[in-house]
Amino acid sequence: MKAIIIEKTGGPEVMEYKDVILAEPAPGEVRLRHTAIGVNYIDTYHRSGLYPVPLPSGIGLEAAGIVEAVGAGVGNLKPGDHVAYGTGPIGAYSEARNIPAAKLIRIPNSNVIPDEVAAAMMLKGMTVRYLLRATYKVKPGETILFHAAAGGVGVIFGQWAKAIGATAIGTVGSDAKKDIARAHGYAHVINNRSEDVVKRVKELTDGKGVPVVYDGVGQATFLTSLDCLQPRGLLVSFGNASGPVRNVDLGILAAKGSLYVTRPTLMTYTAAPEELKETADDLIEMVSTGKVKIPINQRYKLADAAQVHRDLEGSKTTGTTILIP
Repeated sequence: MKAIIIEKTGGPEVMEYKDVILAEPAPGEVRLRHTAIGVNYIDTYHRSGLYPVPLPSGIGLEAAGIVEAVGAGVGNLKPGDHVAYGTGPIGAYSEARNIPAAKLIRIPNSNVIPDEVAAAMMLKGMTVRYLLRATYKVKPGETILFHAAAGGVGVIFGQWAKAIGATAIGTVGSDAKKDIARAHGYAHVINNRSEDVVKRVKELTDGKGVPVVYDGVGQATFLTSLDCLQPRGLLVSFGNASGPVRNVDLGILAAKGSLYVTRPTLMTYTAAPEELKETADDLIEMVSTGKVKIPINQRYKLADAAQVHRDLEGSKTTGTTILIP
């Protein structure tokens, strides 16, 4: 089978489209034929070396497909089942793979949630679920702030926040992206390149600020996020699209209002099997009922993975991007 392999870290050019021999599934594993593969910003961190992985390595944490064979001891899945996953293990950029059955979520109705949607929704959708329902339990009527509202996580977040009765403020990098964010649940959208984000957030909250800011951008928005919080507010820093936050003086949290900061990951919030199932079940329900729609705005061939990363890092994509094996 074909797979994307990295033997060294670096730019998109380090990803190689290679032939790989696939063994029979080991006990507890299934052989999964991918039908669609999700692309996420964390993939670029693995490729660049920001998040180190043992080399050589595959890449990608999310995909959907059809079970072709099961190893010994697998009783909950059978050949022909439609499944998806969003928490790895790494190696989703491939035509097929062996993967622990415990990492897979069976998609109960592939007519309601087609494989492409399943591949596009797992990592981003489960991220939104833990952000909204676990890291900070957003309550109806609360006003909250999310950076990069037109991105893959952002468009799911806006819909989910609206569905639970919250008022979501989103930031984006262009006026065109403002329209995308508004169409996906955001009550207010701020162009961070032409507007003063802190001033607008304070205007929208009668000078109070918000109780929680969700920031997947990182270094470029860190101080802005803190300044948008009300006293004792929480900054949820869950990504580093602009680079990691470094050299922070904790005294700044006191000076700006006894603030809290957390750096969560989906892997931690779904580490226990029951947590993974609960998170995935909530996501499947939201998508199945139509409360959250998954916009697939870009499709690329698996062989073109390097171009996908160039476009992703160049802010040329919106919503969700998938690879087709």
